[in-house]
Amino acid sequence: MQEQFKSALIVGAGSGLSAALARAFVKDGITVALAARDAGKLDDLVKETGAKAYSCDASQGADVDTLFANIDRDMGAPEIVVYNAGFRIRGPFAELDRDGVAKSIAISAFGGFLVAQQAVKRMLPNKRGVVLLTGASAGVKGYPESAPFAMGKFALRGMAQSMARELHPKGIHVAHVVIDGGIKSEKRVVPADKPDSLLDPADIAETYMHLIRQPRNAWSWEIEVRPWVEKF
Repeated sequence: MQEQFKSALIVGAGSGLSAALARAFVKDGITVALAARDAGKLDDLVKETGAKAYSCDASQGADVDTLFANIDRDMGAPEIVVYNAGFRIRGPFAELDRDGVAKSIAISAFGGFLVAQQAVKRMLPNKRGVVLLTGASAGVKGYPESAPFAMGKFALRGMAQSMARELHPKGIHVAHVVIDGGIKSEKRVVPADKPDSLLDPADIAETYMHLIRQPRNAWSWEIEVRPWVEKF
């Protein structure tokens, strides 16, 4: 049986995939809350979708607690929670800045834990809900000079797998989405000589919607999406 959900929270919201997800949710009749370190950057999306925006540093437990308390007050506990935050630094391994590495892991992985934990606490009493965690190529293959992002995304993927095994039998659908390829945006356009070489955020959002709509007798815990020309 397909679940019908009425509310969603997107953490790590911005103008790309998160915006596409917000539009898809609203189109499906789902009330949306958005969270970002700088909620002001979401003004245009709020006007377009009618979503409510909140400021939150997802790597800080107190911020996440406050976020969920405010959402509980304003719209009730979200039935769908998407963690879409990430931070990366690059460089030769021997030269990586320790604080930068810690921040990358904190946002990419620990923040996912903090948000998912608060979501699950609210979903368990009702034995229903969806937690979707946005992964990346780096979560299944570590690229050179990108160790911090790989560390964070590998951790997020491992957490998602553990959560799915524990929580699926309790009625909570947990899934990890591996986005294996570049995402097109206003700043990153598809090259004329390489059509379809970048993922379209709206098309990725359709995969998230598919996960949300999956009947519980056929849940996926992980899905990969990539352009058909992407090497893997």
